[in-house]
Amino acid sequence: MGVAAADSEFHVLAVDDSIIDRKLIERLLKTSSYQVTTVDSGSKALEFLTTNPNNHQEVEVNLVITDYCMPGMTGYDLLKKIKESSSLRNIPVVIMSSENVPSRISRCLEEGAEEFFLKPVQLSDLNKLRPHMLKTKIKHQKQQVQGEAKQEEEEEEEEEEEKSPAQQEQQQRQPQQPDNNKRKAAMEEGLSTDRTTRPRYNDIATVV
Repeated sequence: MGVAAADSEFHVLAVDDSIIDRKLIERLLKTSSYQVTTVDSGSKALEFLTTNPNNHQEVEVNLVITDYCMPGMTGYDLLKKIKESSSLRNIPVVIMSSENVPSRISRCLEEGAEEFFLKPVQLSDLNKLRPHMLKTKIKHQKQQVQGEAKQEEEEEEEEEEEKSPAQQEQQQRQPQQPDNNKRKAAMEEGLSTDRTTRPRYNDIATVV
């Protein structure tokens, strides 16, 4: 599988109230072979993320890239909402802004943003996205495997609990059978040893 084919498995949600910037980031992301969904506000982004995937999303969202300055819910507010959600917190979030304000950048990074890009976003900036998505995807796959293993374990425990008292009693008795066999074998071995070591008197002469 080539890099482009692998990247096409990643789905990016781009959020920007400016239609010009939204079209630009969409074109750059598609040039990088990512699947892209665009929305024009933080509230719509949150709605998209929390809607049942079977009804709304064809694939899971692997990364959110959002503008910082937007009316209503800002990019910073959206970041906090995502990181406060138990079901969304593992999704990487990248912030974009046309203003280079160090305090703003630091605040976003401290809140959990993976990157902070200055507009206009360049194709070279987007090359930094893949490692974040790849790391999250691997983590998600591990969680799925662990979840499946835990489910199987719980199902086995339920099956054990559903067994009748007679079945449980029979299962408890089974380990005792090898011990009985061992005792029987030991007794037979003792008898056999006794027979072979018993002294013979046939050849002893009787003195009168």
